[in-house]
Amino acid sequence: MSSLDLTAICKSFGAVPAVDNVSLSVPEGSRTAIVGPSGSGKTTLLRMIAGFEFPDSGVITLNGKTLFDQTTEVPAHQRLIGYVPQDGALFPHMTVAGNIGFGLPGNAASKQQRIGELMDMVSLDSRMLPRWPHELSGGQQQRVALARALAQRPKLMLLDEPFSALDTGLRASMRKAVAQMLAEAGCTTILVTHDQAEALSFANQLAVMRQGKLIQVGAPMDLYLRPRDEQTAHFLGDAIVIPGTVENGWASCELGRIAVGDSTHQGAAQILLRPEQIQLTPASEQSLGCLGVVTDSDFGGNACMLTVKLTSASSRELLVRSLSIHAPAVGSTVGISVSGGGHVLRGA
Repeated sequence: MSSLDLTAICKSFGAVPAVDNVSLSVPEGSRTAIVGPSGSGKTTLLRMIAGFEFPDSGVITLNGKTLFDQTTEVPAHQRLIGYVPQDGALFPHMTVAGNIGFGLPGNAASKQQRIGELMDMVSLDSRMLPRWPHELSGGQQQRVALARALAQRPKLMLLDEPFSALDTGLRASMRKAVAQMLAEAGCTTILVTHDQAEALSFANQLAVMRQGKLIQVGAPMDLYLRPRDEQTAHFLGDAIVIPGTVENGWASCELGRIAVGDSTHQGAAQILLRPEQIQLTPASEQSLGCLGVVTDSDFGGNACMLTVKLTSASSRELLVRSLSIHAPAVGSTVGISVSGGGHVLRGA
């Protein structure tokens, strides 16, 4: 069952289309990430779902109720949609308690009880209630903003790059904590981000936007392994794209014979592999087959990103992800093999 349905949504600013005929269904209780480069239209789409902007045309429904069509424009405050912006946007003149309790109905006692429940939900100590926003860390501010958004028991939660201002370690832990909180609350969630890793790890459903259009929608692993085109492949992570010839579900290329799982395509094609699929061995262990020379090593802690130049006529360079403790030294000649299958890219 879908919680949110967008049908043929269009929005232009002047002569420039920001969102171009986007249709998307968000399953109830799921986490959907909308990802794309700056200017792709993802934030404009989120603002239209929230009710901060109205489309030029199209239909938006939430749990069967029409929020927008050619005769209906439900304002933001009547949509029961929670919204957490990039910087949290806490009221600086209100304490933590005041921020979370803002807009809560009922008397002081009932508000206090609900505020306490929300503090527990976002794992904040109740002793922080009298603090001011400037007395909180970035992660604490985001938790307060989330608690404030959850206070009204929204049917849908919208997160607009809420982790981008946090440092790398905190961002990962905060993302995991927020995902767990929202799942426990049974809240359907949409995250907008330009961070591919964030989108892949957070979402059950991934939607890729480019130049105002919805390019591809599906499970994160499906899009990572089987993107629609080369541009999407590179946007979702490091990619190796090599030419080959496909016949009966197998591709022949410089790296050998690779299963592609596509029996419909025959002939010349571009084959996608991910860096972690490339396996390196000492050249002495591979007298036949593909060979290369390690020309560069980018140390990243537990893993290295290696540049390997093929010794074949093309001298093609490959990006290879390797555990640091097993990474061959720059200048080493290595044997190259492929783990798993490739993917036939369908075009631009």
